[in-house]
Amino acid sequence: MMVGGYLWGYLADRRGRRRILVVSLMVNGLFGGLSSVAPWFWLFLLLRFISGVGVGGSIPVIFSYFSEFMPRLRRGAMISALATFWMAGNILAAGLAWMVIPASWAHFSVFQLHFQSWRLFVLLCPVPSITSALLFRLLMPESPKFLMEVGREKEAVHVFRLMFGLNTRRKEKTFPEFSLCPASRHREDLEDTSSLSSILTKVSVPVKQMFSSSLRSRSVLLLIISYCISFGYYGLWMWFPELLKKVEVGGSPCANVSFQPSVLNQSCEPVGPAESVPAVYMEGFVIAASNLPGNVFTILVMDSTGGKTLLSCSLLVSSLSVFFIYLVQTKAQSLTLSCIFSGVSVVAWNALDVMGPELYPTKLRSSALGFFTGVGRVAAITGNMVFGRLVDTDCAVPVLLVSALLLTGGLVALLLPQTRQTELT
Repeated sequence: MMVGGYLWGYLADRRGRRRILVVSLMVNGLFGGLSSVAPWFWLFLLLRFISGVGVGGSIPVIFSYFSEFMPRLRRGAMISALATFWMAGNILAAGLAWMVIPASWAHFSVFQLHFQSWRLFVLLCPVPSITSALLFRLLMPESPKFLMEVGREKEAVHVFRLMFGLNTRRKEKTFPEFSLCPASRHREDLEDTSSLSSILTKVSVPVKQMFSSSLRSRSVLLLIISYCISFGYYGLWMWFPELLKKVEVGGSPCANVSFQPSVLNQSCEPVGPAESVPAVYMEGFVIAASNLPGNVFTILVMDSTGGKTLLSCSLLVSSLSVFFIYLVQTKAQSLTLSCIFSGVSVVAWNALDVMGPELYPTKLRSSALGFFTGVGRVAAITGNMVFGRLVDTDCAVPVLLVSALLLTGGLVALLLPQTRQTELT
């Protein structure tokens, strides 16, 4: 995802949002599906890596694409509504894992491959990605703002006519006259990326522009915020099951209790009492579902309050909730605070999704969002490594570090410019 985020974002600014979104979704879906039948671990890992490259592209490009269709006064609520489908995907994945992985009926052999329940889960997960790619290819137009940016006025007018017809069905019969103000970039300037070498030589140009004098301060601030929230969120999300287990065994998530994971053994077969196996999936489902109040809240107040205020407040409250996770003594308390953290931190993610497209011009929008997606993946890798090394020996360090980083991100967010209901440039 780190590799794919910036690469696909850069190509979306050059070749178009719709085309790149379809390709990245197909890469994710096809290679994710193929990984379900990989007979060797190294091949499974390689296919998951390529699938992750596709995922990294779909995240920044979809927010660029969607924001460029939205009216200024409702853009915050609409992007927040789009972001709720991240929660929907998490709930679907957790529910699917809960239903499929512990199942004993999904075990059979095909062509000397022992097909187990986890393989069925991996096979089902890419279905929404492939379906979305096909629907996008058949039904969705290119972003008219991108078309104007690259000098393709006739295609932009065609999209505007389509939007007008859908928005005024049975109300207006005549397409109104209007004038376009296309940018100075032209199609031939953007199509000069036909070879891999030309792409590699030009791929660093958007980053240089992002950190130029006019955009430098907001780029540095977003870099810090993206790192802080991704380190904390993905570090905790990955290790929530371990922390909950430590509370159950030792009375505190940072008790000096060491154990080996008991849900799966080396052959990926469920072990232990049958009634205890689904607990991890149930807890993951509950934590994913706890995002719902935060998502509804951002849809209702984003346009009136603005992303900057919500981003800062969410990170500060998330910092406080993580700090209290360090102090809990029961599994119920730990699960409750985990849900609070998940529900509050999603407000920050939604605010970033709204502010990101608003802070950068059309020619840099997808590249910038892809760059910060990559920064977030670096932070996620770092967070997982820190938790993995210290969760059994000195768990207080990563938990309190996450709290401190979220506090830092919340304070830094106060320095961002206010973008509420601004026009996209």
